[in-house]
Amino acid sequence: MSRFPRPRSRAPLPQERKEAWTIRFKACVCAALLLAAPAAVCGDAAAQAYPARPIRMIVAFPAGGPTDLQARVVAKKLGEALGQQVVVDNRGGAGGMIGADLAAKAAPDGYTLFFGTISMVLAPTFTAKPSYDPVKDFAAITMVSTAPFLVLVHPSIPARSMKEFIALAKARPGQLAFSTSGNGTPPHLAGELFKTMAGIDIVHVPFREANSALNSVIQGATQMSFVIASIASAQMSGGTVRGLAVTSKQASALVPGIPPVAQAGLPGFEVIGWNGFVAPKATPQPVIAKLSEALIAGLGDAELRKRVTTAGYEPAEKNSPGQFAAFIAADTSKWLDLVAKTNMKAN
Repeated sequence: MSRFPRPRSRAPLPQERKEAWTIRFKACVCAALLLAAPAAVCGDAAAQAYPARPIRMIVAFPAGGPTDLQARVVAKKLGEALGQQVVVDNRGGAGGMIGADLAAKAAPDGYTLFFGTISMVLAPTFTAKPSYDPVKDFAAITMVSTAPFLVLVHPSIPARSMKEFIALAKARPGQLAFSTSGNGTPPHLAGELFKTMAGIDIVHVPFREANSALNSVIQGATQMSFVIASIASAQMSGGTVRGLAVTSKQASALVPGIPPVAQAGLPGFEVIGWNGFVAPKATPQPVIAKLSEALIAGLGDAELRKRVTTAGYEPAEKNSPGQFAAFIAADTSKWLDLVAKTNMKAN
């Protein structure tokens, strides 16, 4: 035991306490900055190094089709811009859901991209428990192209405009039929939207693919169809079908002289096919930004735009990841509402 009494500690004065807390606060801030700096540097370095190996681009449709052909054209240009090969991986089936699901569940590292289409948002609307969410499971990069559908009729149909066709359908409820490339496909939903907005009763006749739906109209088995412009142009020129309207809000350069459906007393009617790049949701933003920048630069190439147009699509206007994400969300909501309202079934 000490022989000397322990001195009592003096309570710090208010000014001293203030200075002590200031020193502690500054120390904490400095430590936080020192810890954050390496992470920021690493993030920037990772974005600058990306891509360090080939990139896989999933296409949810078979090789050789219009979607695949366009995807390959853009993939080549993207690979040139990034200095790495972009390898197309065709994963068709289930209306595009197989490829979309595979892409949604891929590692979010920028080395798996998905060439999304309108089917990406349509297919889940007909599934009770879809395997992916088109809004929550993907990070939008850039829309690449759009394409309206053509409203085609058999030449024997007396209607020469959409207004006349609507009048004809109202005079003959349940007697006219429209053919499509299948249940739950964009042409099917275009037809259902048309029926709802026009207040008409026409019968849906689904086929397995677009050419069969078009042939049905050519042969007169069905009276009308919604067909992508690239498929129908030759038949229109040959007079085997008559084009009444396009499903875009404005007239399309792909089919000059054909008015939009919206002008037939159906304001706001719009159905467009679209294509664009998305990635798994948690893909780092610097990587998304780099991909978007490369794609936008590529879409400015005159030769690429020509090839996209030749494939039957219109190159999209310059758009940011945020703009494309907003578009996907709006399109998803639109079709979910229609399916709920009409009680449509895919099968």
